[in-house]
Amino acid sequence: MENSQAQAPAFTHLIDLAAERFGGQVLWCTDDFFAEKENLIKPSKPVFIADKYTDRGKWMDGWESRRKRTEGHDQAVIKLGAAGVIMGFDVDTAHFLGNQPQSCTIEACYAPDGDWDKAEWVEVLGKTVLNPGSQHFVEANPQPSTSQPPTPQLSTHVKLHIYPDGGVARLRVYGEVKRDWSTVKPDEVIDLASAQNGALSIQCNDMFFSHMNNLLMPGRGVNMGDGWETKRNRTPNNRDWVIVRLAHKGIIQKALIDTCHFKGNYPDTFILEGIAIDPPVPSSAVRRIDPKAESEALKNAQWTTIIERTKLQADHEHPFEKEVVCKDPVTHVRLSIFPDGGVSRMRLWGTIV
Repeated sequence: MENSQAQAPAFTHLIDLAAERFGGQVLWCTDDFFAEKENLIKPSKPVFIADKYTDRGKWMDGWESRRKRTEGHDQAVIKLGAAGVIMGFDVDTAHFLGNQPQSCTIEACYAPDGDWDKAEWVEVLGKTVLNPGSQHFVEANPQPSTSQPPTPQLSTHVKLHIYPDGGVARLRVYGEVKRDWSTVKPDEVIDLASAQNGALSIQCNDMFFSHMNNLLMPGRGVNMGDGWETKRNRTPNNRDWVIVRLAHKGIIQKALIDTCHFKGNYPDTFILEGIAIDPPVPSSAVRRIDPKAESEALKNAQWTTIIERTKLQADHEHPFEKEVVCKDPVTHVRLSIFPDGGVSRMRLWGTIV
């Protein structure tokens, strides 16, 4: 039986570090005779087309190896879009009914130079039984390592082992991006709202149609589903909102609000506000934030306006610089849209403090 998203654990609200649109890449596998390894990290949900075949057999939306007639098992190596601390996985065998692997394990390594084949691999998921046509939400179990960064362990690559062969539709690797801020100069302008730098959408009042973390993804949105979109709200003077924890405490200098692909459902206006709270966004590569303490601090937050309420256009990039007022450093921003609708991307460039 396939698990529903309602049953998904808290770690699924984090960034999928392996996602193709986040910069993840499937670098290598032992065999993908029936279905290509690149399918593992596609953004879309797996589909099944009953009458679709290739010259190698049944077309499947996932990674599928041939039936193994020798010793051993199949493996695939994935480069993460950014270095991070892995918190959990979704190993999805959707539509693989009788041709799924019996079980899987996952290893991770820290190889910022890209030399993964010489890195020390550490098991982050023990042997897990895989059921047919199911999502398997499982927490990572990082192990201490003498040559890796201190626990919690940073990872740049994962290796999926399937036993002995078969098909996996999707692999999601949820975690927290950890950038090395010691390499960033004090006057260097970076996107503080970039997920690849460590920004994360942590709260919103509505994300009925698409996830709030889409706001922070690299590149422009590829379609209307690749953004943050709320349902139609009939309440007079409604305001929808999302709170983003910035990648680092900083002073915002420029902003961009992009309504790409939102043509009949873009918000009428927006306002951007900021706050600096305790606990601050960490500068340490591996320091963790306490979500409960953060949530409690946000309850009493006194927001200050960074960009005054401003009209938006359909399917348009809206740059702001002279309109940005951010004299003091901020750790979090709140984007409010009136009355509802969709925003594809938000960029907030500034310097770290």
